[in-house]
Amino acid sequence: MAHRSTPRLRSAVPEPLLHIVLHEPEIPNNTGNIGRTCVATGCGLHLIRPLGFDTSEKACRRAGLDYWPRLRPQEHDHWSAYLAATRPKREQMWFFTTKTRRPIWQAEFRPGDHLVFGKETKGLPDAMLAEYDDRMLTLPMAQGERSLNLATAVCAAIYEGVRQMIARGEAGIDAAGRLVPPGGDRAR
Repeated sequence: MAHRSTPRLRSAVPEPLLHIVLHEPEIPNNTGNIGRTCVATGCGLHLIRPLGFDTSEKACRRAGLDYWPRLRPQEHDHWSAYLAATRPKREQMWFFTTKTRRPIWQAEFRPGDHLVFGKETKGLPDAMLAEYDDRMLTLPMAQGERSLNLATAVCAAIYEGVRQMIARGEAGIDAAGRLVPPGGDRAR
């Protein structure tokens, strides 16, 4: 008698290409732009409180964030709550800061990695950077420049990750020029 396997059910929500983590973001427009980039690239968004803005349904509607329901951002009360909820391995985490010399191109991004960014005015806490000093990355800038806009930095990091994944065949581009996540159908 032949054994009949039960087909696996696919999750209704695909696994995010990358997890974008904003630690205590302050400016709603930056978070809105980052959210739109996440939707466009299939990334997940995690917001670590306190937030400098309201994310209620009414506030998002008023701000014209029609894509926000598709994004389904996850909010966490604090850093340890985020770690407990997501359980990333150390090697899946990357911390973006101007306080390191290691450029983004020295990192090998993989599907499911967590890219962590700090608040607009202060960046990531020094204690966090000290704990993850081997996981810190920077986007090189011209001499004398302080920092990049948060939404710009996140977009650059996401697309460097996408570029690497496509180069390794872990993601792709379909015939219509659209991003195909790992395990997706490239024949469309």
